[in-house]
Amino acid sequence: MVRLAGVNIPDEKKTWVSLMYVYGIGKATSLRILTETKVDGEKRAKDLTADEVNKLRNVIEKELSVEGALRKTVMMNVKRLKDISSYRGMRHSRNLPSRGQRTKTNSRTRRGNVRKTAGSGKRKVDKK
Repeated sequence: MVRLAGVNIPDEKKTWVSLMYVYGIGKATSLRILTETKVDGEKRAKDLTADEVNKLRNVIEKELSVEGALRKTVMMNVKRLKDISSYRGMRHSRNLPSRGQRTKTNSRTRRGNVRKTAGSGKRKVDKK
């Protein structure tokens, strides 16, 4: 099993797909890394040679902010927004959407399954 940036990447997937298991690497970045290192993206991860793995590891470590460092940066950015009491920071602290989405409906993912409609909490009354 190949290990890059502290993440075990899957052996059975193609190299360009398996690179996306690292936090901070998406499809475009994965393809750019592969062209830069001249590694075949269609090759399975288990078939990579040690030299190719070292090339990939060097490019990822030197040029990209991934995994723990990137998570810390994002966390610090959100903390800064909360500290300066910006609108986006307040939305983050209240667990509401921060990018302008409507919240009367369609914010179940961010708010949780909160039902605030009139008839949702009523009990059924038995008929005589």
